[in-house]
Amino acid sequence: MEQQIAALAIFVGVFVLATLRKVHIGVLMFAAAAGVGVWMAGMTIDKVVAGFPIGILVLLVGVTYFFSIAQANGTIDRIIELAITKVGDRAFFLPIAFFALTIGISAMGSPLAGLVMAPIGMPLAKRYGIDRMLMGIAIGSGLSAGGFAPTSLFGIVTYGTARAAGIDLDSLVLFTVALGTNLLLLAAAYVMFGGFRLLNTRTADGFGTQLPSFSASRPTPSHPFEREGNIARGKQAAVQVLDPAAATEVPASASKLNRNQIITVLCMAGLVVTVILMSVLGSNPDIGVLCFAFASVLTLCDPQSGKSAVATIDWSTVLLVGGIITFVGVLQTMGAVAMLGEAAGAVGTPLLAALVICGIGGLISAFASTTGMLAALVPLALPLVASGDIAGWAVIAALGVCSSIVDVSPFSTVGATVVATADAEERPRITRLLTRWGLSMVVVGPLLLVGALVVPSSL
Repeated sequence: MEQQIAALAIFVGVFVLATLRKVHIGVLMFAAAAGVGVWMAGMTIDKVVAGFPIGILVLLVGVTYFFSIAQANGTIDRIIELAITKVGDRAFFLPIAFFALTIGISAMGSPLAGLVMAPIGMPLAKRYGIDRMLMGIAIGSGLSAGGFAPTSLFGIVTYGTARAAGIDLDSLVLFTVALGTNLLLLAAAYVMFGGFRLLNTRTADGFGTQLPSFSASRPTPSHPFEREGNIARGKQAAVQVLDPAAATEVPASASKLNRNQIITVLCMAGLVVTVILMSVLGSNPDIGVLCFAFASVLTLCDPQSGKSAVATIDWSTVLLVGGIITFVGVLQTMGAVAMLGEAAGAVGTPLLAALVICGIGGLISAFASTTGMLAALVPLALPLVASGDIAGWAVIAALGVCSSIVDVSPFSTVGATVVATADAEERPRITRLLTRWGLSMVVVGPLLLVGALVVPSSL
Protein backbone atom coordinates (compact mmCIF):
# COMPACT_ATOMS: atom_id res chain seq x y z
CA MET A 1 0.00 0.00 0.00
CA GLU A 2 2.76 2.44 0.94
CA GLN A 3 4.63 1.76 -2.29
CA GLN A 4 1.56 2.35 -4.46
CA ILE A 5 0.83 5.66 -2.72
CA ALA A 6 4.48 6.70 -3.02
CA ALA A 7 4.49 5.85 -6.74
CA LEU A 8 1.34 7.89 -7.31
CA ALA A 9 2.89 10.79 -5.39
CA ILE A 10 6.02 10.61 -7.56
CA PHE A 11 3.87 10.59 -10.69
CA VAL A 12 2.06 13.75 -9.62
CA GLY A 13 5.30 15.32 -8.37
CA VAL A 14 7.12 14.80 -11.68
CA PHE A 15 4.21 16.33 -13.54
CA VAL A 16 4.19 19.40 -11.29
CA LEU A 17 7.99 19.76 -11.36
CA ALA A 18 8.18 19.58 -15.14
CA THR A 19 5.39 22.14 -15.44
CA LEU A 20 7.00 24.58 -13.02
CA ARG A 21 10.47 24.21 -14.52
CA LYS A 22 9.08 24.32 -18.08
CA VAL A 23 10.95 21.21 -19.15
CA HIS A 24 9.81 18.31 -21.31
CA ILE A 25 7.40 16.24 -19.22
CA GLY A 26 7.85 13.10 -21.30
CA VAL A 27 11.61 12.95 -20.73
CA LEU A 28 11.25 13.30 -16.95
CA MET A 29 8.38 10.84 -16.85
CA PHE A 30 10.30 8.18 -18.73
CA ALA A 31 13.31 8.51 -16.43
CA ALA A 32 11.07 8.46 -13.35
CA ALA A 33 9.18 5.43 -14.68
CA ALA A 34 12.45 3.53 -14.99
CA GLY A 35 13.48 4.46 -11.45
CA VAL A 36 10.14 3.62 -9.85
CA GLY A 37 9.74 0.43 -11.88
CA VAL A 38 13.20 -0.97 -11.05
CA TRP A 39 13.66 0.20 -7.43
CA MET A 40 10.10 0.18 -6.12
CA ALA A 41 8.19 -2.31 -8.27
CA GLY A 42 11.02 -4.83 -8.76
CA MET A 43 10.58 -4.73 -12.53
CA THR A 44 13.36 -5.33 -15.00
CA ILE A 45 14.34 -2.41 -17.20
CA ASP A 46 13.16 -4.40 -20.23
CA LYS A 47 9.70 -4.69 -18.75
CA VAL A 48 9.59 -0.97 -17.98
CA VAL A 49 10.64 -0.06 -21.51
CA ALA A 50 8.09 -2.52 -22.88
CA GLY A 51 5.43 -0.17 -21.52
CA PHE A 52 6.42 2.50 -24.03
CA PRO A 53 3.46 2.89 -26.40
CA ILE A 54 4.91 1.71 -29.68
CA GLY A 55 1.46 1.83 -31.23
CA ILE A 56 1.13 5.55 -30.55
CA LEU A 57 4.65 6.14 -31.88
CA VAL A 58 3.77 4.33 -35.12
CA LEU A 59 0.48 6.23 -35.35
CA LEU A 60 1.95 9.70 -34.85
CA VAL A 61 4.99 9.13 -37.04
CA GLY A 62 3.00 7.43 -39.78
CA VAL A 63 0.24 10.05 -39.89
CA THR A 64 2.56 13.06 -39.83
CA TYR A 65 4.91 11.53 -42.41
CA PHE A 66 2.17 10.52 -44.84
CA PHE A 67 0.36 13.84 -44.76
CA SER A 68 3.60 15.81 -44.81
CA ILE A 69 4.39 14.21 -48.18
CA ALA A 70 0.94 15.28 -49.33
CA GLN A 71 1.78 18.79 -48.12
CA ALA A 72 5.17 18.84 -49.78
CA ASN A 73 3.80 17.95 -53.21
CA GLY A 74 0.90 20.41 -52.93
CA THR A 75 -2.01 17.98 -52.63
CA ILE A 76 -3.21 19.13 -49.20
CA ASP A 77 -3.23 22.72 -50.40
CA ARG A 78 -5.42 21.79 -53.35
CA ILE A 79 -7.83 19.87 -51.12
CA ILE A 80 -8.08 22.86 -48.81
CA GLU A 81 -8.87 25.15 -51.74
CA LEU A 82 -11.55 22.74 -52.99
CA ALA A 83 -13.11 22.52 -49.51
CA ILE A 84 -13.13 26.31 -49.19
CA THR A 85 -14.90 26.57 -52.52
CA LYS A 86 -17.53 24.01 -51.50
CA VAL A 87 -18.14 25.37 -47.99
CA GLY A 88 -18.09 28.99 -49.14
CA ASP A 89 -17.41 31.72 -46.62
CA ARG A 90 -19.50 30.28 -43.75
CA ALA A 91 -16.74 29.17 -41.44
CA PHE A 92 -19.25 28.64 -38.61
CA PHE A 93 -20.33 25.29 -40.07
CA LEU A 94 -16.88 23.82 -40.68
CA PRO A 95 -16.26 22.35 -37.17
CA ILE A 96 -19.80 20.94 -37.20
CA ALA A 97 -19.11 19.25 -40.53
CA PHE A 98 -15.90 17.68 -39.22
CA PHE A 99 -17.71 16.61 -36.04
CA ALA A 100 -20.29 14.74 -38.14
CA LEU A 101 -17.71 13.22 -40.49
CA THR A 102 -15.60 11.99 -37.58
CA ILE A 103 -18.64 10.38 -35.96
CA GLY A 104 -19.34 8.46 -39.15
CA ILE A 105 -15.78 7.17 -39.53
CA SER A 106 -15.36 6.33 -35.82
CA ALA A 107 -18.62 4.40 -35.82
CA MET A 108 -17.15 1.92 -38.33
CA GLY A 109 -15.53 -0.24 -35.66
CA SER A 110 -12.36 1.58 -34.63
CA PRO A 111 -12.80 4.94 -32.85
CA LEU A 112 -9.23 5.96 -33.71
CA ALA A 113 -10.12 5.70 -37.39
CA GLY A 114 -11.63 9.16 -36.97
CA LEU A 115 -8.13 10.55 -36.57
CA VAL A 116 -7.80 10.62 -40.35
CA MET A 117 -9.81 13.86 -40.15
CA ALA A 118 -7.30 15.75 -37.98
CA PRO A 119 -4.55 16.39 -40.55
CA ILE A 120 -7.11 17.93 -42.91
CA GLY A 121 -9.36 19.68 -40.38
CA MET A 122 -6.63 21.56 -38.53
CA PRO A 123 -5.16 23.28 -41.64
CA LEU A 124 -8.69 24.15 -42.79
CA ALA A 125 -9.36 25.76 -39.41
CA LYS A 126 -6.27 27.92 -39.85
CA ARG A 127 -7.32 28.92 -43.33
CA TYR A 128 -10.77 29.96 -42.13
CA GLY A 129 -9.53 31.84 -39.08
CA ILE A 130 -11.15 29.30 -36.74
CA ASP A 131 -9.52 28.70 -33.37
CA ARG A 132 -7.65 25.41 -33.71
CA MET A 133 -8.89 24.42 -30.25
CA LEU A 134 -12.46 24.50 -31.55
CA MET A 135 -11.59 22.28 -34.50
CA GLY A 136 -9.56 19.91 -32.33
CA ILE A 137 -12.41 19.52 -29.84
CA ALA A 138 -14.91 19.05 -32.69
CA ILE A 139 -12.84 16.17 -34.07
CA GLY A 140 -12.14 14.70 -30.62
CA SER A 141 -15.81 14.92 -29.61
CA GLY A 142 -16.89 13.33 -32.87
CA LEU A 143 -14.49 10.47 -32.25
CA SER A 144 -15.81 9.99 -28.71
CA ALA A 145 -19.44 9.98 -29.87
CA GLY A 146 -18.85 7.66 -32.82
CA GLY A 147 -16.78 5.30 -30.68
CA PHE A 148 -19.89 4.40 -28.66
CA ALA A 149 -21.94 3.41 -31.68
CA PRO A 150 -23.18 -0.19 -31.47
CA THR A 151 -20.70 -1.12 -34.19
CA SER A 152 -17.64 0.54 -32.63
CA LEU A 153 -15.08 -0.56 -30.06
CA PHE A 154 -15.98 1.63 -27.07
CA GLY A 155 -19.64 0.71 -27.36
CA ILE A 156 -18.98 -3.00 -27.81
CA VAL A 157 -16.68 -3.18 -24.77
CA THR A 158 -19.00 -1.14 -22.54
CA TYR A 159 -22.39 -2.66 -23.25
CA GLY A 160 -20.89 -6.11 -23.88
CA THR A 161 -19.27 -6.22 -20.44
CA ALA A 162 -22.41 -4.86 -18.81
CA ARG A 163 -24.65 -7.45 -20.44
CA ALA A 164 -22.26 -10.25 -19.49
CA ALA A 165 -22.72 -9.13 -15.87
CA GLY A 166 -26.51 -9.16 -16.21
CA ILE A 167 -26.98 -5.39 -16.61
CA ASP A 168 -29.44 -4.45 -19.33
CA LEU A 169 -27.64 -1.62 -21.10
CA ASP A 170 -29.14 -0.92 -24.52
CA SER A 171 -26.47 -0.17 -27.11
CA LEU A 172 -28.53 2.59 -28.74
CA VAL A 173 -29.12 4.23 -25.36
CA LEU A 174 -25.37 4.22 -24.74
CA PHE A 175 -24.74 5.80 -28.15
CA THR A 176 -27.43 8.43 -27.52
CA VAL A 177 -25.85 9.36 -24.19
CA ALA A 178 -22.42 9.67 -25.80
CA LEU A 179 -23.77 11.70 -28.72
CA GLY A 180 -25.74 14.07 -26.50
CA THR A 181 -22.80 14.62 -24.15
CA ASN A 182 -20.39 15.39 -26.97
CA LEU A 183 -22.86 17.73 -28.64
CA LEU A 184 -22.99 19.70 -25.37
CA LEU A 185 -19.18 19.79 -25.25
CA LEU A 186 -19.03 21.00 -28.86
CA ALA A 187 -21.52 23.76 -28.03
CA ALA A 188 -19.38 24.74 -25.03
CA ALA A 189 -16.31 24.85 -27.27
CA TYR A 190 -18.15 27.15 -29.67
CA VAL A 191 -18.83 29.51 -26.76
CA MET A 192 -15.33 29.36 -25.26
CA PHE A 193 -13.30 29.55 -28.47
CA GLY A 194 -15.18 32.09 -30.53
CA GLY A 195 -17.26 29.80 -32.71
CA PHE A 196 -20.45 31.85 -32.53
CA ARG A 197 -18.57 34.99 -33.59
CA LEU A 198 -18.15 33.28 -36.95
CA LEU A 199 -21.92 33.01 -37.47
CA ASN A 200 -22.36 36.48 -38.95
CA THR A 201 -18.81 36.80 -40.26
CA ARG A 202 -18.32 36.22 -43.94
CA THR A 203 -14.67 36.24 -44.89
CA ALA A 204 -13.06 36.44 -48.28
CA ASP A 205 -9.90 34.67 -47.34
CA GLY A 206 -10.62 32.64 -44.22
CA PHE A 207 -8.44 34.84 -42.03
CA GLY A 208 -11.23 37.00 -40.66
CA THR A 209 -10.58 39.93 -43.00
CA GLN A 210 -11.72 41.12 -46.39
CA LEU A 211 -8.20 41.09 -47.81
CA PRO A 212 -7.55 39.06 -50.95
CA SER A 213 -6.73 35.40 -50.48
CA PHE A 214 -3.07 34.74 -49.70
CA SER A 215 -2.26 38.45 -49.60
CA ALA A 216 1.30 39.16 -50.62
CA SER A 217 1.67 41.30 -47.49
CA ARG A 218 0.76 38.44 -45.19
CA PRO A 219 3.45 35.95 -44.13
CA THR A 220 3.18 32.57 -45.77
CA PRO A 221 1.31 30.12 -43.48
CA SER A 222 3.77 28.01 -41.53
CA HIS A 223 1.53 24.99 -41.02
CA PRO A 224 3.44 21.79 -41.85
CA PHE A 225 0.61 20.70 -44.17
CA GLU A 226 0.48 23.94 -46.20
CA ARG A 227 2.56 24.74 -49.24
CA GLU A 228 4.87 27.65 -49.81
CA GLY A 229 3.23 28.39 -53.13
CA ASN A 230 0.72 30.72 -51.47
CA ILE A 231 2.81 33.84 -52.17
CA ALA A 232 2.39 33.47 -55.92
CA ARG A 233 -1.37 33.23 -55.62
CA GLY A 234 -1.28 36.14 -53.19
CA LYS A 235 0.32 38.38 -55.79
CA GLN A 236 -2.30 37.39 -58.33
CA ALA A 237 -5.11 38.10 -55.84
CA ALA A 238 -3.59 41.47 -54.96
CA VAL A 239 -3.46 42.40 -58.64
CA GLN A 240 -7.14 41.51 -59.03
CA VAL A 241 -8.14 43.78 -56.15
CA LEU A 242 -5.91 46.72 -57.08
CA ASP A 243 -6.51 46.56 -60.83
CA PRO A 244 -9.10 44.00 -61.94
CA ALA A 245 -8.50 44.81 -65.58
CA ALA A 246 -4.82 43.94 -65.24
CA ALA A 247 -5.48 40.60 -63.62
CA THR A 248 -4.71 37.65 -65.80
CA GLU A 249 -6.92 34.62 -65.73
CA VAL A 250 -5.35 31.50 -64.34
CA PRO A 251 -4.79 29.00 -67.14
CA ALA A 252 -7.05 25.96 -67.00
CA SER A 253 -4.05 23.68 -67.04
CA ALA A 254 -2.80 25.25 -63.81
CA SER A 255 -5.88 24.01 -61.99
CA LYS A 256 -5.25 20.40 -62.93
CA LEU A 257 -3.55 18.00 -60.55
CA ASN A 258 -0.14 16.79 -61.61
CA ARG A 259 0.88 13.14 -61.61
CA ASN A 260 2.17 13.08 -58.01
CA GLN A 261 -0.90 14.89 -56.73
CA ILE A 262 -3.23 12.45 -58.46
CA ILE A 263 -1.35 9.54 -56.91
CA THR A 264 -1.52 11.27 -53.52
CA VAL A 265 -5.28 11.77 -53.79
CA LEU A 266 -5.68 8.10 -54.68
CA CYS A 267 -3.56 7.11 -51.67
CA MET A 268 -5.55 9.37 -49.34
CA ALA A 269 -8.81 7.91 -50.65
CA GLY A 270 -7.32 4.43 -50.36
CA LEU A 271 -6.39 5.12 -46.73
CA VAL A 272 -9.92 6.17 -45.78
CA VAL A 273 -11.57 3.34 -47.75
CA THR A 274 -9.18 0.75 -46.31
CA VAL A 275 -9.86 1.90 -42.75
CA ILE A 276 -13.62 1.76 -43.29
CA LEU A 277 -13.56 -1.62 -45.05
CA MET A 278 -11.31 -3.20 -42.40
CA SER A 279 -13.63 -1.91 -39.68
CA VAL A 280 -16.73 -3.24 -41.45
CA LEU A 281 -15.05 -6.63 -41.92
CA GLY A 282 -14.33 -6.88 -38.20
CA SER A 283 -10.62 -6.11 -38.37
CA ASN A 284 -8.96 -3.45 -36.23
CA PRO A 285 -7.06 -1.21 -38.67
CA ASP A 286 -3.73 0.23 -37.59
CA ILE A 287 -3.83 3.70 -39.10
CA GLY A 288 -0.14 4.27 -38.45
CA VAL A 289 0.92 1.17 -40.37
CA LEU A 290 -1.46 1.99 -43.21
CA CYS A 291 -0.02 5.51 -43.40
CA PHE A 292 3.49 4.07 -43.65
CA ALA A 293 2.35 1.75 -46.45
CA PHE A 294 0.76 4.52 -48.50
CA ALA A 295 3.65 6.88 -47.68
CA SER A 296 6.03 4.30 -49.14
CA VAL A 297 4.16 4.49 -52.44
CA LEU A 298 4.31 8.29 -52.42
CA THR A 299 7.98 8.53 -51.54
CA LEU A 300 8.87 6.09 -54.32
CA CYS A 301 6.92 8.22 -56.80
CA ASP A 302 8.34 11.50 -55.45
CA PRO A 303 11.60 10.92 -53.50
CA GLN A 304 12.22 14.65 -52.93
CA SER A 305 8.89 15.19 -51.16
CA GLY A 306 9.45 12.03 -49.11
CA LYS A 307 12.85 13.28 -48.02
CA SER A 308 11.63 16.72 -46.96
CA ALA A 309 8.66 15.23 -45.07
CA VAL A 310 10.92 13.41 -42.60
CA ALA A 311 11.81 16.70 -40.91
CA THR A 312 8.16 17.38 -40.01
CA ILE A 313 7.67 14.27 -37.85
CA ASP A 314 6.69 15.46 -34.37
CA TRP A 315 9.09 13.54 -32.14
CA SER A 316 8.43 15.89 -29.22
CA THR A 317 4.82 14.73 -28.97
CA VAL A 318 5.92 11.11 -29.26
CA LEU A 319 8.25 11.57 -26.27
CA LEU A 320 5.59 13.45 -24.30
CA VAL A 321 2.95 10.76 -24.69
CA GLY A 322 5.43 7.88 -24.45
CA GLY A 323 7.00 8.99 -21.18
CA ILE A 324 3.70 9.47 -19.39
CA ILE A 325 2.13 6.25 -20.62
CA THR A 326 5.26 4.31 -19.65
CA PHE A 327 4.90 5.59 -16.08
CA VAL A 328 1.18 4.71 -16.09
CA GLY A 329 2.18 1.18 -17.13
CA VAL A 330 4.47 0.94 -14.09
CA LEU A 331 1.61 2.12 -11.86
CA GLN A 332 -0.65 -0.56 -13.33
CA THR A 333 1.99 -3.24 -12.73
CA MET A 334 2.36 -2.11 -9.10
CA GLY A 335 -1.39 -2.28 -8.58
CA ALA A 336 -1.77 1.44 -7.92
CA VAL A 337 -4.56 1.75 -10.49
CA ALA A 338 -6.42 -1.22 -9.02
CA MET A 339 -6.00 0.32 -5.56
CA LEU A 340 -7.76 3.45 -6.74
CA GLY A 341 -10.66 1.35 -8.01
CA GLU A 342 -10.95 -0.52 -4.71
CA ALA A 343 -10.94 2.78 -2.83
CA ALA A 344 -13.83 3.99 -4.95
CA GLY A 345 -15.79 0.81 -4.26
CA ALA A 346 -15.24 1.24 -0.52
CA VAL A 347 -17.16 4.51 -0.47
CA GLY A 348 -20.40 4.00 1.41
CA THR A 349 -22.81 6.25 -0.52
CA PRO A 350 -23.63 4.81 -3.98
CA LEU A 351 -23.93 8.20 -5.66
CA LEU A 352 -20.62 9.39 -4.23
CA ALA A 353 -19.02 6.09 -5.21
CA ALA A 354 -20.33 6.51 -8.75
CA LEU A 355 -18.78 9.98 -8.89
CA VAL A 356 -15.45 8.65 -7.61
CA ILE A 357 -15.19 5.72 -10.02
CA CYS A 358 -16.24 7.87 -12.99
CA GLY A 359 -13.58 10.38 -11.96
CA ILE A 360 -10.96 7.62 -11.75
CA GLY A 361 -11.97 6.31 -15.15
CA GLY A 362 -11.60 9.77 -16.66
CA LEU A 363 -8.30 10.51 -14.93
CA ILE A 364 -6.58 7.29 -15.94
CA SER A 365 -8.04 7.30 -19.44
CA ALA A 366 -6.58 10.77 -20.01
CA PHE A 367 -3.13 9.15 -19.89
CA ALA A 368 -3.77 5.56 -20.95
CA SER A 369 -5.89 3.36 -23.20
CA THR A 370 -9.59 4.17 -23.03
CA THR A 371 -10.48 0.66 -24.14
CA GLY A 372 -8.29 -0.82 -21.39
CA MET A 373 -9.86 1.42 -18.79
CA LEU A 374 -13.36 0.45 -19.89
CA ALA A 375 -12.54 -3.24 -19.69
CA ALA A 376 -10.97 -2.82 -16.24
CA LEU A 377 -13.32 -0.32 -14.60
CA VAL A 378 -16.72 -1.54 -15.81
CA PRO A 379 -16.40 -4.69 -13.64
CA LEU A 380 -15.28 -2.49 -10.71
CA ALA A 381 -18.55 -0.58 -10.97
CA LEU A 382 -20.67 -3.70 -10.51
CA PRO A 383 -20.62 -3.61 -6.68
CA LEU A 384 -22.18 -0.14 -6.87
CA VAL A 385 -25.32 -1.51 -8.53
CA ALA A 386 -25.58 -4.77 -6.60
CA SER A 387 -27.83 -3.21 -3.96
CA GLY A 388 -30.30 -1.96 -6.54
CA ASP A 389 -30.25 1.60 -5.17
CA ILE A 390 -29.06 2.99 -8.49
CA ALA A 391 -29.62 1.81 -12.06
CA GLY A 392 -26.79 -0.28 -13.41
CA TRP A 393 -27.19 0.93 -17.00
CA ALA A 394 -26.86 4.55 -15.84
CA VAL A 395 -23.63 3.92 -13.91
CA ILE A 396 -22.01 1.95 -16.74
CA ALA A 397 -23.06 4.48 -19.40
CA ALA A 398 -21.74 7.35 -17.28
CA LEU A 399 -18.46 5.53 -16.63
CA GLY A 400 -17.96 4.71 -20.31
CA VAL A 401 -18.54 8.23 -21.59
CA CYS A 402 -16.50 9.78 -18.75
CA SER A 403 -13.57 7.59 -19.77
CA SER A 404 -13.82 8.79 -23.37
CA ILE A 405 -14.45 12.54 -23.30
CA VAL A 406 -11.03 13.09 -21.67
CA ASP A 407 -9.28 11.68 -24.75
CA VAL A 408 -8.61 15.16 -26.12
CA SER A 409 -5.90 15.38 -23.48
CA PRO A 410 -2.53 15.72 -25.27
CA PHE A 411 -1.33 12.69 -23.29
CA SER A 412 -3.70 10.41 -25.18
CA THR A 413 -3.62 9.33 -28.81
CA VAL A 414 -6.43 11.67 -29.86
CA GLY A 415 -5.05 14.79 -28.22
CA ALA A 416 -1.50 13.99 -29.30
CA THR A 417 -2.63 13.75 -32.92
CA VAL A 418 -4.46 17.08 -32.68
CA VAL A 419 -1.30 18.69 -31.30
CA ALA A 420 0.87 17.07 -33.97
CA THR A 421 -1.31 18.44 -36.78
CA ALA A 422 -1.30 22.01 -35.46
CA ASP A 423 1.22 24.66 -36.48
CA ALA A 424 4.61 24.30 -34.81
CA GLU A 425 4.27 27.72 -33.17
CA GLU A 426 0.75 26.89 -31.95
CA ARG A 427 1.57 23.53 -30.39
CA PRO A 428 2.53 24.91 -26.95
CA ARG A 429 -0.79 26.77 -26.72
CA ILE A 430 -2.82 23.83 -28.01
CA THR A 431 -1.02 21.45 -25.63
CA ARG A 432 -1.69 23.75 -22.68
CA LEU A 433 -5.37 24.28 -23.51
CA LEU A 434 -6.03 20.63 -24.33
CA THR A 435 -4.43 19.68 -21.01
CA ARG A 436 -6.80 22.03 -19.18
CA TRP A 437 -9.80 20.87 -21.19
CA GLY A 438 -9.01 17.18 -20.85
CA LEU A 439 -8.31 17.32 -17.12
CA SER A 440 -11.39 19.49 -16.52
CA MET A 441 -13.45 16.69 -18.08
CA VAL A 442 -12.30 14.48 -15.20
CA VAL A 443 -14.52 16.67 -13.01
CA VAL A 444 -17.13 17.95 -15.46
CA GLY A 445 -17.87 14.51 -16.93
CA PRO A 446 -18.79 12.74 -13.68
CA LEU A 447 -20.81 15.69 -12.39
CA LEU A 448 -22.72 16.00 -15.66
CA LEU A 449 -23.34 12.34 -16.36
CA VAL A 450 -23.93 11.13 -12.81
CA GLY A 451 -26.26 14.10 -12.31
CA ALA A 452 -28.15 13.45 -15.55
CA LEU A 453 -28.27 9.65 -15.48
CA VAL A 454 -27.55 8.16 -12.05
CA VAL A 455 -29.35 10.68 -9.80
CA PRO A 456 -32.74 10.45 -11.59
CA SER A 457 -32.55 6.65 -11.61
CA SER A 458 -31.99 6.57 -7.84
CA LEU A 459 -35.03 8.67 -6.97
